[in-house]
Amino acid sequence: MKKVAIIMGSDSDLPVLKGAFEQLKKLDIPFEAHVYSAHRTPVEAAAFAKNARENGFGVLIAAAGKAAHLAGALAAQTTLPVIGIPVKSSTLDGLDALLSTVQMPSGMPVATVAIDGSANAALLAAQILAVEDASLAETLNAMRQAQHDAVIAKDAALVIE
Repeated sequence: MKKVAIIMGSDSDLPVLKGAFEQLKKLDIPFEAHVYSAHRTPVEAAAFAKNARENGFGVLIAAAGKAAHLAGALAAQTTLPVIGIPVKSSTLDGLDALLSTVQMPSGMPVATVAIDGSANAALLAAQILAVEDASLAETLNAMRQAQHDAVIAKDAALVIE
């Protein structure tokens, strides 16, 4: 199975990424986490993305706040799918990061999840990997069925007085 890379622009983004780590562990998807900044370590970030495919990665997840250029900087160096997680900061409640991540120029796509949406980023990465992994696809289908069943059970138990 291909690995998922989780790149954060700063170690202060680590608490936001716990949902992604948990989700990937739950799905038995191998992953690595690194700190590379689009602005402070651009050479290292570019080298990581350029070599990601050869190093066994299938998807890159990039989490950054404020200017949030990390996902785009990685996408510029690879044709692997890149998923951006805009991180909420004290400035503008993460709207700045959301816009920086989602407004990519034509030809340089970055999938973007909700502000601080690391669990969904991990699930999207899993869905991408599941295109070529039938076992992972089955696991994801079972998770969806369990979500469905939980909502149906809540509906059946709903009592309004």
